[in-house]
Amino acid sequence: MQKGEAEKQFEKHIKEYELLIYKVCRIYAYTNADRQDLFQDIIVQLWHAYLKFKGESKLSTWMYRVAINTAITGLRKKKDFIQSYEHATLPTHISDDNSLHAEERLQEMYKAIEQLNQIEKAVVMLYLEEKTYEEMEEILGITQGNLRVKMNRIKEKLRNLTNKN
Repeated sequence: MQKGEAEKQFEKHIKEYELLIYKVCRIYAYTNADRQDLFQDIIVQLWHAYLKFKGESKLSTWMYRVAINTAITGLRKKKDFIQSYEHATLPTHISDDNSLHAEERLQEMYKAIEQLNQIEKAVVMLYLEEKTYEEMEEILGITQGNLRVKMNRIKEKLRNLTNKN
């Protein structure tokens, strides 16, 4: 494949799967600036690996793997990493109490997810994306049995974290 043709294909794939990348950024970065930086890092890593992609797995699976590995590697490199948080703003027009309660629960869930380690965050994100254990195994390189055990422990951990708040 010619370089110009590869660039066009790559851009097409990025547009098609950009929400996948944004979700990884949302889980692993806490401020908008950090999310933008991580998004760019992921795009760069995807481009470097793009011509080597052999199609042995689905493109979305491969992109998840690169995105998650890039996010985790970036955090490991920052040994003196200090997490900064932005307070999420609630919508200004809320129609009823149920909407407010749902929004509050969602914010509690994200705060709890922020307290998980990198692998746990990846498992939760893929679970919320309704990925099968088989797909998670391929993306994360963790056996399905181990994933099921991790998922049970993560659910319990999240229950405990959200009940504290």
